[in-house]
Amino acid sequence: MMPRLSLSGRLALLFAACTAAVSLSAGLLFSHASERHFVELDQQLLSARLSQLRAHLADVDSRAALDAHLPTLRSELSHQSDLALRIRGNDGTLWFDSRAGLPQEPRQPGLATLHSDGMDYRSLCQALPNAQVTLFLDITHHQHFLQRMQQLIWLTVGLCALATALLGAWAARRGLQPLRQMGAVAASVNARSLTTRLPVAQLPEELAELGHTVNAMLQRLDDAFQRLSAFSADIAHELRTPLSNLLTHTQVTLTRPRSLEEYREALHGNLEELQHMAQMVNDMLLLAKADHGLLMPSRQALDLATETDALLEYYAPLAEDAGIILRRRGEAQTEGDRHMLRRAMSNLLDNALRFTPPGGTIEVTLSPGLHIEIANTGPAIAAQALPRLFDRFYREDPTRHEGSSEHAGLGLAITRSIVQAHGGGIHAHCEGGWTRFVIDLPPKR
Repeated sequence: MMPRLSLSGRLALLFAACTAAVSLSAGLLFSHASERHFVELDQQLLSARLSQLRAHLADVDSRAALDAHLPTLRSELSHQSDLALRIRGNDGTLWFDSRAGLPQEPRQPGLATLHSDGMDYRSLCQALPNAQVTLFLDITHHQHFLQRMQQLIWLTVGLCALATALLGAWAARRGLQPLRQMGAVAASVNARSLTTRLPVAQLPEELAELGHTVNAMLQRLDDAFQRLSAFSADIAHELRTPLSNLLTHTQVTLTRPRSLEEYREALHGNLEELQHMAQMVNDMLLLAKADHGLLMPSRQALDLATETDALLEYYAPLAEDAGIILRRRGEAQTEGDRHMLRRAMSNLLDNALRFTPPGGTIEVTLSPGLHIEIANTGPAIAAQALPRLFDRFYREDPTRHEGSSEHAGLGLAITRSIVQAHGGGIHAHCEGGWTRFVIDLPPKR
C-alpha cells in the first residue's frame, strides 16, 4: 500500500501542475501565433511575386512562346534563392521547372504547404488564360525554427514545473508551519495541562478561526475535567460518611453479644444508611443520563394546577407541624412527563419547607405562559451563591442542604436536568425577604 501524500507534497504537485498547464498553454499559443505569422508573410511574398510574373506571362500561349521569356524569368527568380517556379499548360503539360525535386503542386488553386525529399514548401497556384503558374517557397528554415521553439517550450514547461514544485514545496512547508505548531501544542495537552492554549494572535488569518475553535474546545474540556474532578471528590466525600456510619455501627454492634431486638435495631439503622446510599447512586445515574442527553421525557397533557394541589396536599402535614402556610395561585396547562415534573416540583417544595422558618409562607404561582414560581419566606441567599445552587453537592454553607436525596445536595441539580430535558430553564433570585425559584417551560406543541 502506497503511503499517503503529505499536504505539502500535494500543494507542491498542484503548483507544478498549474505552472505546467499555464506555461504549456502560453507556449502553444505563441507557437500557433508564430506559425500563423509565417503563413501570412509567405502568402504576402508569394502573392507579390506571382503578380510580377503574371505581367511577364500575359501573352504566353505555348511552350515555344515561353522560351522567349525564360531569361527574364530566371533573372527574376535569381533575386531570391528560396523561390522556385513551375509553369504548365492548360492541358497539364509541363512547360517549365526552375528547380529539380519540386513537389507535386496541389490540384486546387491557393496557398498550400507541401513536403518533398526532406524539404518543406509553401506553394501558391494561380491559373492564367493560357497556362497555370505555381510558385514554391522553401520554408524548411521556418519549420526548423518552429520545431526548435516547440522543443524549447517543452523544456521550459518541464523546468518551470520542477522549479515550481520545489518552490511550492518550500512555500507550503513554510506556510503550514503554524499547523505543525498547532499539532505540537495539541500533542502536549494532557490531564495536567488542559490550561494550554494556542497563540491565536500569532496565527495567520486563515487559521485564527480554527485556533479560536480549538481553544474553545480545550476550555470546554478543562471545564468538564474540573467538574468531573470536583464531582468525583464530592461523591467520595458524600459516600464516605454513610460508609463510615455503617462500619462504625456494625463494629459497635459486633463488640459484644446482643439481644435479637438490639440486632434488629442495628439492621434497621444500616438499612436506612443503605437506602440513602442507593438513592444517591440512583440520583447520580439520572444526572449522568441527563449529561449525555439520554433523559427522554414522555409527552402527555398535564394540568399543572392539579399536579401542584396534589403535591401541596402531600406536604400539608409537614407544613402544618411547622406552622407554614402553603398556597397556590393561577393555573396552567403543559405537555410533559408527569413523574419527572412532579419530582422537580417536589424537590423545590421540599427545599422550601426546610428553609422556611416557622410561621412562614410557601407560595406556588402558575401562569398560562408556562411560568412556574415557587417562593418561600426566609433568610436571603448570597447573590454570588445563587448561580451555583443548581450545582451537584453544592452547599452555600454547612447548615444549608438543598434538594432531596436525603439532603445530599443533588435535588436542585436533578430539578434543573428535568427542566432542561423538557426544553425549559430554571433560575433563582432573592428579594424582599422571599427566595424564588422560577421555571420557564416551552409552549405546548
